[in-house]
Amino acid sequence: MRLPVNGHDTYCYTGGRSFDPTLPTAVLIHGVLNDHSVWAMQSRWLANHGWNVLAVDLPGHCRSAGAAPQSVEEAADFIIALLDALGVERAALVGHSWGSLIALEAASRMKARATHLALVGTAWPMKVSPALLDAALNAPETALRMVNVYSRSTLCAPPSALGPGTWVFGAQMALGRRVLASNPEVNVFHRGFMACDQYAGGEAAIVNVECPVLFVLGAQDQMTTPKAAQILVAAAKQAGKTVTVRMLPVGHNEMTEAPEETLAALRDFLVDRHDRI
Repeated sequence: MRLPVNGHDTYCYTGGRSFDPTLPTAVLIHGVLNDHSVWAMQSRWLANHGWNVLAVDLPGHCRSAGAAPQSVEEAADFIIALLDALGVERAALVGHSWGSLIALEAASRMKARATHLALVGTAWPMKVSPALLDAALNAPETALRMVNVYSRSTLCAPPSALGPGTWVFGAQMALGRRVLASNPEVNVFHRGFMACDQYAGGEAAIVNVECPVLFVLGAQDQMTTPKAAQILVAAAKQAGKTVTVRMLPVGHNEMTEAPEETLAALRDFLVDRHDRI
C-alpha cells in the first residue's frame, strides 16, 4: 500500500490484505539498513488473523520517499503522522532494534492511543561503537559484514522464515546493500546508527507509555545484548507497566532466525491483550 505522509509517498506492506478501518492495526518498524521485508512471516500471519498490518519502509528507505530520519524522535513523529494519514485512532507498535526505539518513543507520545508496545532486539542506551560508526560512514561494506557477523547465530534460517535452505547471512548482506543503494543522497546506514547512538530519552519514554510492553530478546545477541535491555525492563516494571519478557535462543535477527518463536511471542501478546482492551 502506498499513501502520502508528510507530503511524501510512503510504502507499507499490508500482508496482502486491504486496509480495513474496522480492524485493529499493528505497525511494524524495521531497524537500521532494513526494510518492511524483515517482518515477512509475522506480518502475513497478523494480516490473515484479524489485523491491519502496516510494515513500513521508513522515509528515505527503499520504497518510501522523503528525508531519512536523523533521530529517533523524528522517526517517531513520522509513525504518528502515518497513523494520522490513515485515520487510525489506536494502534499496536512493534519495532526491531532501531525500530524498537522508534516504537518506544512513539508510544510514549501517543499515550492511550498505543494499545501495545513490542520491543524486539532492543537496548537502551543503544550505543554504537566509534569503530562501527566510522565504518558505516567510510567503509559500509565492511560495516555491513561486521553487523551481520555479530547479529547472526545461524547461517540457515528455519523453513518458515524465508524458505528452506535460505542463507540468511547472504540474504541480509543483500538486503543491506539494497537499502543503502536505495538512497543515493544520504548514507542511511550511518544516519540510522547515529540516531540510535544519540537517543537519550529511553527511560523517560518507557515511564510515559500507558500500554502493556513486550520484550523479545535474543540470548545470543551481540548487537543488543539482553543485559543492555534491563534498564528499560526495570524502568517499565518500576513504573507499574504490564511487562512480558520472552528470551529466544538466537541472535539479533529474531524475526528470521526464530520466526515461529517470534511470531508466537507477538501473537500471544497482541491477541491476548487485544481481547482485554
